[in-house]
Amino acid sequence: MATEVYGCANTAHEALVMQTLACSILTALLSEFSSSSKTSNIGLSMEFHGNCKRIFQEDDLRQIFMLTVEVLQEFSRRENLNAQMSSVFQRYLALANQVLSWNFLPPNYILFMSGPLFPLTWVTSWVHRKIREDTDMAQDSLQCLAQLASLHGPVFPDEGSQVDYLAHFIEGLLNTINGIEIEDSEAVGISSIISNLITVFPRNILTAIPNELFSSFVNCLAHLTCSFGRSAALEEVLDKDDMVYMEAYDKLLESWLTLVQDDKHFHKGFFTQHAVQVFNSYIQCHLAAPDGTRNLTANGVASREEEEISELQEDDRDQFCDQLASVGMLGRIAAEHCIPLLTSLLEDRVTRLHGQLQRHQQQLLASPASGSVDNKVLDDLYEDIHWLILVTGYLLANDTQGETPLIPPEVMEYSIKHSTEVDINTTLQILGSPGEKASSIPGYNRTDSVIRLLSAILRVSEVESRAIRANLTHLLSPQMGKDIVWFLKRWAKTYLLVDEKLYDQISLPFSTAFGADTEGSQWIVGYLLEKVISNLAVWSSEQDLANDTVQLLVTLVERRERANLVIQCENWWNLAKQFARRSPPLHYLSSSVQRTLMKALVLGGFAHMDTETKQQYWTEVLQPLQQRFLNVINQENFQQICQEEEVKQEITATLEALCGIAEATQIDNVAILFNFLMDFLNNCIGLMEVYKNTPETVNLIIEVFVEVAHKQICYLGEAKAMNLYEACLTLLQVYSKNNLGRQRIDVTAEEDQYQDLLLIMELLTNLLSKEFIDFSDTDEVFRGHEPGQVTNRSVSAADVVLYGVNLVLPLMSQDLLKFPSLCNQYYKLITFICEIFPEKIPQLPEDLFKSLMYSLELGMSSMSSEVCQLCLEAVTPLAEQCAKAQETDSTLFLATRHFLKMVFDMLVLQKHNTEMTTAAGEAFYTLVCLHQAEYSELVETLLSTQQDPVIYQRLADAFNKLTASSTPPTLDRKQKMAFLKSLEEFMANVGGLLCVK
Repeated sequence: MATEVYGCANTAHEALVMQTLACSILTALLSEFSSSSKTSNIGLSMEFHGNCKRIFQEDDLRQIFMLTVEVLQEFSRRENLNAQMSSVFQRYLALANQVLSWNFLPPNYILFMSGPLFPLTWVTSWVHRKIREDTDMAQDSLQCLAQLASLHGPVFPDEGSQVDYLAHFIEGLLNTINGIEIEDSEAVGISSIISNLITVFPRNILTAIPNELFSSFVNCLAHLTCSFGRSAALEEVLDKDDMVYMEAYDKLLESWLTLVQDDKHFHKGFFTQHAVQVFNSYIQCHLAAPDGTRNLTANGVASREEEEISELQEDDRDQFCDQLASVGMLGRIAAEHCIPLLTSLLEDRVTRLHGQLQRHQQQLLASPASGSVDNKVLDDLYEDIHWLILVTGYLLANDTQGETPLIPPEVMEYSIKHSTEVDINTTLQILGSPGEKASSIPGYNRTDSVIRLLSAILRVSEVESRAIRANLTHLLSPQMGKDIVWFLKRWAKTYLLVDEKLYDQISLPFSTAFGADTEGSQWIVGYLLEKVISNLAVWSSEQDLANDTVQLLVTLVERRERANLVIQCENWWNLAKQFARRSPPLHYLSSSVQRTLMKALVLGGFAHMDTETKQQYWTEVLQPLQQRFLNVINQENFQQICQEEEVKQEITATLEALCGIAEATQIDNVAILFNFLMDFLNNCIGLMEVYKNTPETVNLIIEVFVEVAHKQICYLGEAKAMNLYEACLTLLQVYSKNNLGRQRIDVTAEEDQYQDLLLIMELLTNLLSKEFIDFSDTDEVFRGHEPGQVTNRSVSAADVVLYGVNLVLPLMSQDLLKFPSLCNQYYKLITFICEIFPEKIPQLPEDLFKSLMYSLELGMSSMSSEVCQLCLEAVTPLAEQCAKAQETDSTLFLATRHFLKMVFDMLVLQKHNTEMTTAAGEAFYTLVCLHQAEYSELVETLLSTQQDPVIYQRLADAFNKLTASSTPPTLDRKQKMAFLKSLEEFMANVGGLLCVK
């Protein structure tokens, strides 16, 4: 068709017009066949649309691609393009991009090495240099190159052709990039091309290209990474909305990680120089002049504007965590250079900061009324220290989520390699003298470099502490305080009391300075504890800093070995007593910080102590909490004074402390903590009545129950679990009475106004979790902690949960289900109930049963795919329960018949998410087992509507084959698995036959 259109042209102008027309036709064709969502609604089956696309991609797509390449080659040979030619050229470039981005149906390739790959690669690379000033055209050409950079699979007949292609591509790319100043609009495109080359092409192919070419490519990658890093830093200063260089920089750093972590194809040290380059560049971008380029605008002039930091702005360590992790990894690759560099820069900043603070102090002493001082130098120092601490933290330790933190092997090897040059005593002296300059200690150059880097951070901490003691707190940066305790927590998790059994070899300086039973570890635990206590006293109003500080405290006591050292410090006992008395300044801490502090104090109480000492500790930590609480609630006039601010603060502080105690639960302390908390839980239920019109207090009371259930239910034996079930049931009864008749129909309300509902559902879900996770054999763990003989009780998890469901179901309107967290928690809960207690569902009152069935129907038809999957998982056990009960007149039996029709339509007649096929298939099979006659009827009805005999026969054969392996279908696992396999074949064969568009 396009060729015929071209043939209508008699002049050059007409040829351009016809080329434009041809391109428009081809673009429309590609759009029509590209995906099912763009296919025209013409009332034909999805299978028909799929067949049309397959024929189009096998017969026509290649021709369109060849034609497109020919046109692009023709235009690329022209020296100058007028406006009309440029317009046509851009259309064909976009067309090429559309073809290269094609979502193929199998077989998923149309291009061969004999085809237009090399010409297009060269044309696109060469063309990009010509049209790069036109942003739109440049975008299309870069996207084409990015697609070509990710080419893989049968398009390459052998490895040799893949190597040749990659070599040609990289050569063309280097010719395009070298010698040009990259525009903003090109940065992301170029980084995507490089990222694709490194991640898609196998490493053995990448290393098989000529050495010189590979070396040029890696050098180019290093140059671009540094360049984009500088531009990204500038974007931050200018606070640009579209951070293109930041995105491009992140992509290139990820590419570096892919390369440097491959020690199979690249020898050790292969990328060291490049790592040094990128690391130096990153450090330079984040330091103030003259050492760095931070806050320098493009013309090299310093930006004097004060940076406004929004309270909602994410902390740098979180916002740039991926970036910092990559830079930290590169720093470890080049540890010989990077660790001494960071040490030198930090020690220099510490000296300068100390000097600046002294000058400010002298100035204030000389003229106390002189007013404010110019803090520009201090601000620059604080920002320098901020970034140096973050980079050091990410270099010395990895992020560990749920894993045992280990010293990175590169850091360990670096320390071991130089251990023969190290004087251990001098190293310990530098570590233990944070108040002195490192260079003032004799033999300071013979210290372990990693320990000296740590000691540089301790010197920053010491300068901060001395400034506080000199009443210069107003000159300090809370951000620096946060960075210090963040680093110390990260470091302590990994290095403090290092477990030598986890390593093949251990650095002698590390084991001497931080190992078990060493003076170094005792000293540093004492120092860190002192830091925590100082921060909580001075920075109680800085919530983020206080929170980071108590997290450091938790790190010190969460491992028994570290806790054993902590409790030997007198400061720890003083802190515990001070907090228990709720005396200033600790009572100024925010409620969330007090909760975590309570958690730390409880964890510390389970360190190794003799019985008398332990009893004394609990008397000083837990007893005052209980006594003060009882004193408040047992006052005769409590009902009258309960809303007074002082009383409410006491109640809130106690509830937060209870949450903290629950959070500290471990298998070896659950006996003591559960018995202690149970006394409170019963009193908390009484508070529900008192504070029924104070939502924030009600929510906090429910949260205590949520935390206890979440942390302790899995350890409780039958008797103890029953105690908790009883308390939870009473709580729900009081909540129900207080909420009787309460309407939940304010559609303009914010989600947090329904926090109580969310917490109730979370509590019920936590109680159900015991059916999945149960670490208790008996109540043996409680022996010796029993207050008395437990009488026979009959409250079960089912009673509590079903009572809760009776409470929640009527409140969960369709409007409330529009709130994502409420919706997800609700469906998670009802799925759990259906899975664990399916036999209880038919016993629900009629109106609640109908609500539950409607909720499942709504979830399967109108909610997200995640919710739909949960509902399908809920239907399966309900159908199994029906099959076991064999009550064909029950309401559940009738409801499951309706679900059979829904799931049948979902699988056969509707387009659905393929990820749900397994859940839908399991529900379908169980429903078919239960309603075999109805299933046969559905199939017959469907077949009777088919006018086309070919389609009729295909469907009939497919349905026969679907149930052939399970005739008659029974609730047998082997049969079900065979059915699910047959269902996959069924979907592949006729899945798109009846779904019409």
